[in-house]
Amino acid sequence: MENILPRREARENAFLLAFSQTFGDIPLAEALSNHAENDEEHPVDAFSRLLLNAYYDHSAEVDDEIRAHLRNWTMERLPRVSLTVLRLAVAEMLFGGENKPGVAINEAVELTKKYGAGEDYQFVNGLLGAVARDHGLSDEVVTESAEQ
Repeated sequence: MENILPRREARENAFLLAFSQTFGDIPLAEALSNHAENDEEHPVDAFSRLLLNAYYDHSAEVDDEIRAHLRNWTMERLPRVSLTVLRLAVAEMLFGGENKPGVAINEAVELTKKYGAGEDYQFVNGLLGAVARDHGLSDEVVTESAEQ
């Protein structure tokens, strides 16, 4: 029976696998299989797979959404950590089915603080907030962070 991880840990493990995917071109199913065999410390549970599938199944739309919200930046210039976090968070917000954009944004910010450089988390927060607003996504967390 598969362990069900706390959502924060599931998101982080999905991020770690997605980030490792940025260094090669391995199909997701193969990457998941390799990950299960080689990384027992960061298991990928059902929610992690849901996030990864949401991104990989909708990667063109997710990347288009990110690209549409970049100001004076290109996708190629974005730090790899920030881009990976953005991709998973946008996929969760638009295709994850839970409709909790504030949670997705906050978790993305925390991942960027942990793995990214300096103030990258501010960029991630701003871009994801813009995506949420443009799509009419809201919950209490988005409203609170937008007022600050």
